Amino acid sequence: MCCVESLNPPSAAPPQPRRKRLPSEVTVPVAAASNPNPRRPPVKKKESQEEGGKSPAEPEFIPLPPFMAKLGPGQGLGCEAAEGSLVPSRKREYKPCGKHTEGKRPLYAIGFNFMDARYYDVFATVGGNRVTTYRCLENGSFAVLQAYVDEDKDESFYTLSWARDHVDGSPLLVAAGSNGIIRVINCATEKLAKSFVGHGDSINEIRTQALKPSLIISASKDESVRLWNVHTGICILVFAGAGGHRNEVLSVDFHPSDIERFASCGMDNTVKIWSMKEFWLYVDKSYSWTDLPSKFPTKYVQFPVLVAAVHSNYVDCTRWLGDFILSKSVDNEIVLWEPKTKEQSPGEGSIDILQKYPVPECDIWFIKFSCDFHFNQLAIGNREGKIYVWEVQSSPPVLIARLYNQQCRSPIRQTAVSFDGSTILGAGEDGTIWRWDEVDHGSSKN
Repeated sequence: MCCVESLNPPSAAPPQPRRKRLPSEVTVPVAAASNPNPRRPPVKKKESQEEGGKSPAEPEFIPLPPFMAKLGPGQGLGCEAAEGSLVPSRKREYKPCGKHTEGKRPLYAIGFNFMDARYYDVFATVGGNRVTTYRCLENGSFAVLQAYVDEDKDESFYTLSWARDHVDGSPLLVAAGSNGIIRVINCATEKLAKSFVGHGDSINEIRTQALKPSLIISASKDESVRLWNVHTGICILVFAGAGGHRNEVLSVDFHPSDIERFASCGMDNTVKIWSMKEFWLYVDKSYSWTDLPSKFPTKYVQFPVLVAAVHSNYVDCTRWLGDFILSKSVDNEIVLWEPKTKEQSPGEGSIDILQKYPVPECDIWFIKFSCDFHFNQLAIGNREGKIYVWEVQSSPPVLIARLYNQQCRSPIRQTAVSFDGSTILGAGEDGTIWRWDEVDHGSSKN
């Protein structure tokens, strides 16, 4: 259960840590509780071993059936991938604007609300056991709207996703993390709407189906992916088993136009494409189910339609770009590739690597990229606090800008690009939100 902090008009100085209520429409940073036991920043396996840290246990791999063999880059069409230049084109100029420090706990996720046109200027962050919503103000600063504090002080949220209520269209904010419990917060009523329990370990990412915003999908350390109905609280499908991931699932994303398809990736170095076509009747059934959610006939999906070994290390972020896939590992680059699946022959197909977007000093895992609503721009941070903005649909890729703030020296764990790309936010490991706005946005073109 979460405690909801409703925000009133400012009448006093920012509260001290652990106070229950916060001022509203504040344009200066608000103090937040420090974390006595901060989560150790995720590092790639090699670094963890060198520092004496505990690296993830090697999974016991179960041999896949012959038709489920991984597809490597060499099995594509053979065309040489186009690689972008790191010389900024300066097509769009950005300037550093406001910053907001929530506290000492790392911010692992940040995201604008693209689910409702009324709230395109609203975004949310997660850090520690707190979820906070903000509005971007025209003067370059932030207004704190609401804050939600989980009752478990040891909870550490890693991910968030905006959704929408199936009945009245209320904005919902879904968050999850180390406890493996999904919290669904109704931002209209300022109440915790639901909590979903099902995963056996921490949850690394949640994504919402834009074509059906009451459906969410979660990727977990327990090596599974789960499909949920946020309206009824039902776990509809579980993607795991013989053909599933063999280590933590780090990222997941719905196909933008094929409602029955999604991609997942993780610590087993693979990207898997899944189809829900055969099980879609259970999705429909989840909306009319009147019995207890625990009695719903949840189905297990064991085999994806494609397993691709595009990377040689952890794959911590993947997003669809039309029918293509953008994916990132710890190799200082994002890769755009095309999966070619055969619907009638699951497991058979090919992949073709199309483009590469270099990102210097991006060799630690759990750094995630984001795009504007129309996928014109891609923004990704690195471990030195810089953000690289790419024109994602140009070929070869064009670097629009390299953003930095002299005060920002901590890793940017995730970025958020506004609806039209005019504002770019970075969530820092130092607990700070960083903001850059486009210069002369009114006269620029998307």
